Amino acid sequence: MPSFGDEHTGARIRRERKRAHLTQRGLAARIPYSYSLLNQVECGARSASDDFLGAVADALGIDVTVLLGGKGMRNDSLVGLVRPIQAALSLYDLEPVDAVTRTAEQLAVAADDVCQQVRATNLRSAAAALPGIIGDLTALAVSAPTTQTWQALASSYRTASDLALKLGGNHDLATVALDRMGWAAEHASDPCLGAIRQYKRALVYKQIGESTLSRRLIESGHAMLDGQTTREALAVRGQLHLGLSAVAARAEDQSAVTTHIAAARDLANRIGGEAGEVHWLSFGLRNVALHEMGASLAMRRYDTALGQARKIRLPPSTLTSRRARFLVDRAVAEMETGHTDAALKHLVEARRAAPEQTRYHPGTRAAVTGLVHMARRTPDTLGNMAAWVGV
Repeated sequence: MPSFGDEHTGARIRRERKRAHLTQRGLAARIPYSYSLLNQVECGARSASDDFLGAVADALGIDVTVLLGGKGMRNDSLVGLVRPIQAALSLYDLEPVDAVTRTAEQLAVAADDVCQQVRATNLRSAAAALPGIIGDLTALAVSAPTTQTWQALASSYRTASDLALKLGGNHDLATVALDRMGWAAEHASDPCLGAIRQYKRALVYKQIGESTLSRRLIESGHAMLDGQTTREALAVRGQLHLGLSAVAARAEDQSAVTTHIAAARDLANRIGGEAGEVHWLSFGLRNVALHEMGASLAMRRYDTALGQARKIRLPPSTLTSRRARFLVDRAVAEMETGHTDAALKHLVEARRAAPEQTRYHPGTRAAVTGLVHMARRTPDTLGNMAAWVGV
């Protein structure tokens, strides 16, 4: 069985807890988790979920990446991909130097294509193309501004945020990208883009344990859509309700989860079931079902989550990123309910579908860690998976 050594996640929690001069019971009193679970995580007997880590980091007043080992899930090759994106984000207040050879229409298509690549989990090719697109759109926005240019630039900034999170969980860069998105959305006078930006900001802060701020951001997104009745606005509003359901699940507020899931389902029915083409949100009845299952996972209602997962049927047209995320979530539910073979099977499927996304997803690490601890002996497939994610 692989050794966790002195620096597994639980050991880092113990170290940071002691630095804060807290006992285990003292820390447990500050988080919505039991003393028993905290004890098991610290000694390495249980895996730490994404939400658990966020709650502990919030209680200790540290960034969650500290608990993931300083650099989180990043490595040097990923940093090399992210740096050009970071440089492109810095161009927003500079005069363009080089002439732009692509038209606004061509760049809008390119921005949409790179967004699609991210959702197909072609992360490296998307990361390679994005800086040039942002640079050209920024230059056009300054020299020949149009609504289309500003909208495409806002979309590109959103993609930059998505890549920052998927390529190693770089929350700081994601936040910068979303600040730029807000700047572009304001110039585009597009309330839907502004609301999506608030939704994406809320997800970033939710991941680092700032649930109250997340809720306020999503509520401000709702306010931006007041009076908007288009299909686009209804889809965005539905996605905001799903965001609020995730925040409520973090607080273990089942009543609020139920309310927001019901509101999102009603909006999905109003727009005809699925609106996957609206800003790449993939909002629709399937997305509502996936979020409902995710909320059950966040509230550690694993039997419920597994029952919900088994009812979900994803069509072949489902975005690769969404399919892989579902497989990882289902693997966690299977692992937590003792279905170890099924859990490993779904992890292998997720790895096959989207290797980069799956490797750096916190749920993968949690599921693999749990499976390793539960196994009487480590089968080759599990051992390979553990080595692959660095457990």
